[in-house]
Amino acid sequence: DELVTSGWLESSDLTDSSGEVNSVRYSDVIPYHDRMLGLAWDRFQQRQDPGARERLEAFSAAQAAWLDDFALFMALKLSQGGAAWTSWPEAIRRREAGALASARQDLASGMAFQTFVQWLFHEQMVSLRAHAADRGIQLIGDLPIFVSMDSADAWAHPELFHFDEKGHATVVAGVPPDYFSETGQLWGNPLYRWEASQASGHAWWIARMRQALAQFDLVRIDHFRGFEAYWEIPAGAPHAIGGRWVPGPGSELFETLARELGDLPVIAEDLGLITPEVEALRDGAGLPGMKILQFAFGGDDDNAYLPHRHVEHGVVYTGTHDNDTTVGWWDAAEPAVREHASRVLAVAPEHVPGALIEAALGSRANLAVIPMQDWLGLGGDARMNTPGLPEGNWAWRVAPGALDVALADRIAARTRAHGR
Repeated sequence: DELVTSGWLESSDLTDSSGEVNSVRYSDVIPYHDRMLGLAWDRFQQRQDPGARERLEAFSAAQAAWLDDFALFMALKLSQGGAAWTSWPEAIRRREAGALASARQDLASGMAFQTFVQWLFHEQMVSLRAHAADRGIQLIGDLPIFVSMDSADAWAHPELFHFDEKGHATVVAGVPPDYFSETGQLWGNPLYRWEASQASGHAWWIARMRQALAQFDLVRIDHFRGFEAYWEIPAGAPHAIGGRWVPGPGSELFETLARELGDLPVIAEDLGLITPEVEALRDGAGLPGMKILQFAFGGDDDNAYLPHRHVEHGVVYTGTHDNDTTVGWWDAAEPAVREHASRVLAVAPEHVPGALIEAALGSRANLAVIPMQDWLGLGGDARMNTPGLPEGNWAWRVAPGALDVALADRIAARTRAHGR
């Protein structure tokens, strides 16, 4: 509403033909968001609030190990017109001490603003987590295995990545052809020099995991199989077909993390081309894997995703953010999938999407995750993400009024019925 009343957007920009807001248009939201953060920073500097300033200073000191580099990176990026760090002046790109000292002095105001923004997020995240904990709710965070090429991490720790002398990646991440794509997925993230990480005692990974666990109760590690072996693609390749498998750090990394951080409340995203070696790494680290019910039907009766084949130490999903909604999946399902699902779930075809929720809740898996789109019975137009598609993702949002008491009662009733 504030976006509209401020004059930044027309109400029609945010609504569909039914008049409901159901997607996020980031090209409209981000400029407004940035303007509001700038206004908040201006007002913060004018206020006389010693308590808030003390909290900001305490946050800055506690998070200095990553925050200083991040704030400088963001301030530099703005000063360079948003250009990627690989195109910055050589002295800054190579992090020469004198150039960094000058940049910190010249961009002190910009760095202070970036620190303020991160502090605001920290305060809100701490408040959200406390609010959830008071109600017996735990939060699951997502930790991608890789980072962006144009990131503070890549710029601040080039020794950890396969870069050439100019900071360009020599090899990049992706996956070979699979269920989602005939040509594989070319992600383009820089790949780690695992020997350099090991030489440092995996200090960067320890800090990264510690920060994630400070924000969330559980952490799902995306693309877990990449720790056993990852798909290495030559930089500049048009697709992922010409890559190769390269050994990852294996159990040594997780033994180090456990030694430094204790038992890891981590979910292993073990989807895709999973080998016995990946399963051994997952099980050796004591991590639960994932079972996706949309992958269960249309094949053999010994498919590990079938509800009766789940294990307790696992997490079951009707589908994840990378899948279509269950209604969308069912609408596009092949006849063999429809026949198998109807037979296994013992329901008529039109009832399969709802039965998939029941199957997830009734699974032996200790944790069941049902996307909100499935609770709402939404079709493929509410899909969150399509792997390999560079645009149009992560825009779906819950329409106003969709989360009503009737839905809450239904979720509660089905949860209780299955003893969850």
